[in-house]
Amino acid sequence: MTLTLDLPEDVATILRSDGRNIEQVALEALAVEEYRARRLSDAHFRRLLGLSRMEADRVRKNHCVWLDYTLEDFEREGRTTCSDEAAREK
Repeated sequence: MTLTLDLPEDVATILRSDGRNIEQVALEALAVEEYRARRLSDAHFRRLLGLSRMEADRVRKNHCVWLDYTLEDFEREGRTTCSDEAAREK
């Protein structure tokens, strides 16, 4: 899907004045807000921006948005790790 924004030229000039890529800034802002609203998963967030996990964490941190990782996620991963280790020992 392609999304087009029509900006007044004077506004576009101001937004470009510090050398930023306006298209990337707009896409990042959309991704951050949709992740914050829980409409995008971590995987969707990374895919939309074409980022690795570490890069995505940096973008979220820059926008004061943290990885949605709950205590239940931590406990589930712990159980999975334990069962994987037990299976390898057999």
